[in-house]
Formats: sequence, C-alpha cells, structure tokens
Amino acid sequence: MLQVKDLFVAYGQSEALHGISFEGRANETVAIMGRNGMGKTTLFKSLMGILPLKSGSISVAGQDISTDASYVRVAKGIAYVPQGRMVFPTLTVEENIQTGLENAVHKRIPDEIYALFPVLWDMRRRKGGNLSGGQQQQLAIARALVTDPKVLLLDEPTEGIQPSIIKDIAKALNEIRKMRKITIIVSEQVLSFAMDVADRLFVIEGGQLVHATARADTDQQRIKAYLSV
Repeated sequence: MLQVKDLFVAYGQSEALHGISFEGRANETVAIMGRNGMGKTTLFKSLMGILPLKSGSISVAGQDISTDASYVRVAKGIAYVPQGRMVFPTLTVEENIQTGLENAVHKRIPDEIYALFPVLWDMRRRKGGNLSGGQQQQLAIARALVTDPKVLLLDEPTEGIQPSIIKDIAKALNEIRKMRKITIIVSEQVLSFAMDVADRLFVIEGGQLVHATARADTDQQRIKAYLSV
C-alpha cells in the first residue's frame, strides 16, 4: 500500500535521510522508532510532500506520488497527523473535523468517527483550543480519517499525553485498521505504545533505518538501547 524506495532528503547542503526503504502493507501498522533528531519527522514530512526528495521514490497503492504536491497526495490516499497535532484552536471540534471533508463528495462527518472517539461527540461544540492534549490528538486523527485515506501517517502521537489516553489511542488505531483495512505508519519513542499497535518496528538513527523486526520477534531491550540517550 505504501512503498518507499531509497529516499534521500536534504536541508540545503545537509543530507538528513540517507537511502531509506520500507513498505507498509494493507491492514498493517508499522512503527518507526527513534530518538529526537534522528529523522522521524523529516521522513514523515518528505512522505507528505512538505519536504522535497533529493532522490528516491514513494508510491501509494501503486501510484507514484514522489513529486506530487501535498494536496494531491491527500487525494491519492495519504493522510498526515503532524507532531503537535495542529488543530485549529478557534474552530469547534465539529468544524475542525469538517476541514478534512473539504474535497470529499459527502460533507457529513461519518458516524463511525464519533463511535471511535466518543469524547469528540460530547465536545463537538467546544473550541479545539479548549481540549486537552489527548483530546486534541483524537481530534487530529479524526480529521485525517474523514479524508478516507489508504495510508495514515502519525508523527509522535503519544507526545505529551497521559498514559490512560495513550491506551485509548492505541485501541482506536487498532479499531480503525480493522474497520478500514488501512496502512498506519506511526513514528514513536514510547515502546509500549508501539508494541500495542505495530506489526513491524523499524529503528531510525542518523537518518538511516538501522534495525527492523516483527512485533513477535522484538528484542525490547535492544530497541530501548537505541532509544536511550
């Protein structure tokens, strides 16, 4: 569903990603683990078209999106929940979700979105800026889901969120995948969350993938060693 081949990305003269290759299959969650500054957000921004590729290719469901503008990538089936959530603070919860429906045929928010995140139904008239971090994260995921993506990218979804809400988000992601059969790519530093949601885990270090494992075969101590400073 998502195929990333030999990705090189640079900030000016400084190369940030050095030949990254991986794939995400339909109905699969992949975790990209790594410390801050190792290239997770750069990778996600390049997948979304916010950062241009120096070389390499990205395809979604067999369609090459390597040179497409971000909005074209969304139309071709990729959705992105950025680090820090980026909800619109002055819009209501409902209005925030509706911004994801801009290019949709039907402008109504599907019932399943509120079924996945009941708190958003309860708070649908409340301003996005008045929600807690965990509620904003659920809102950002809901907004991405109404674009009906084939691939959902989540950059550091657990950052600054209390443990009980992290469990709720893990449960929702597993439900979403079951319901929609989509590919979820999540960048993460919290190993317990990755183990709850991911079928496969990769470790990124210095802009390269340095370790890959299926969840069942994961050596947690080895991954923790990569994540510790």
